[in-house]
Amino acid sequence: MLEKLMPKSDEFFDDFEEQAVTTVQGAEALQALIDDFTDVERKVSAIKDLEHKGDDVTHRAFERLHRQFITPFDRAEIHRLLSRIDDVLDLTDSAAERMMLYEVGTVPQAAKDLVAVLVPMTRKMLEAVRGLRHIKHPEQILTACREIKTLESQADAVGRTAIAALFKSGADVLTIIKWKEIYDLLETATDRCEDVSNVIEGVVLEHA
Repeated sequence: MLEKLMPKSDEFFDDFEEQAVTTVQGAEALQALIDDFTDVERKVSAIKDLEHKGDDVTHRAFERLHRQFITPFDRAEIHRLLSRIDDVLDLTDSAAERMMLYEVGTVPQAAKDLVAVLVPMTRKMLEAVRGLRHIKHPEQILTACREIKTLESQADAVGRTAIAALFKSGADVLTIIKWKEIYDLLETATDRCEDVSNVIEGVVLEHA
């Protein structure tokens, strides 16, 4: 049944993929920002542009979801998938924006370590999203989802270490508050990547 519906609903898969590609671009742009924390305003503005692009894709897909009778899988799952991918990009943008607004100066290694996990997570997320077009061959999709979960466990460990080091650093209170918020945003972005993988996993197990 799903295979009969999919050719009529290719636009949703286009939306999923475009949204995921934009999210990867946002994560990579954030990594470029923290690896070379110069020309910050321009780099943060570029990430904001990507976030706006992602929002446009999400809104377009939501409008289609409301007006299109046939969808490739459950409407609630489509909505969740779009929303969670959008969350990853929103949180990436928020972390970059905080770094600029708070004038953080030197970026701690812990922040670089968190982003170094976020970037491959978004790439694996894109891999899983692209696989939805070929849902009757789920092995590659499910492998990508498992790898996302492994990376999310790494992000949790990095995040805990980062927070502990921050409070032990002897930094002033404002610096601690600023970086604690940024770390939380980055770690939540990795959580949302795992949420995406959970949605995709559920869809695959139901329809493959």
